[in-house]
Amino acid sequence: METINSTIYVDADACPVKEEIKEAGERFDTDVIMVSSYAHAGGDDGSCRWIMVDQHQEEADMKIFQLAKKNDIVVTQDYGLASLLLPKGVIVLSFRGFIFSEQSMDDLLFRRYISSKERREGKRTKGPKRLMADDRTAFRINLEKILSNKQDFC
Repeated sequence: METINSTIYVDADACPVKEEIKEAGERFDTDVIMVSSYAHAGGDDGSCRWIMVDQHQEEADMKIFQLAKKNDIVVTQDYGLASLLLPKGVIVLSFRGFIFSEQSMDDLLFRRYISSKERREGKRTKGPKRLMADDRTAFRINLEKILSNKQDFC
């Protein structure tokens, strides 16, 4: 069986599951790279590498897109970034443990478009729900499943 080397890239500006990612990276001997703007800089505790980017909108996303390659894992809640990474063969996981797929992208992007349109029209839309313990558990389970069964995802 072929060993598949991968890196976990994290859209770290607003990521609530950094500790879970670091733990999984250590457990599965996988490099973790947190990508963040200088405004959201995290502390370097030696368990992962940090790449800092300018504060421009989408700068962290573009850096992740530039670095991620086939078989890597990206953790983000950004549908647009996910839609760019999937055709590259990158596995994309949300902070809540949802594994993005090309089949789900059309619906997700359409819903994002509708919400954006409603906000431009002055309507209030709901933001994301608060991250609960069940979300963290789902995230941890799916990340570990991906890391332990890497060949099934690639």
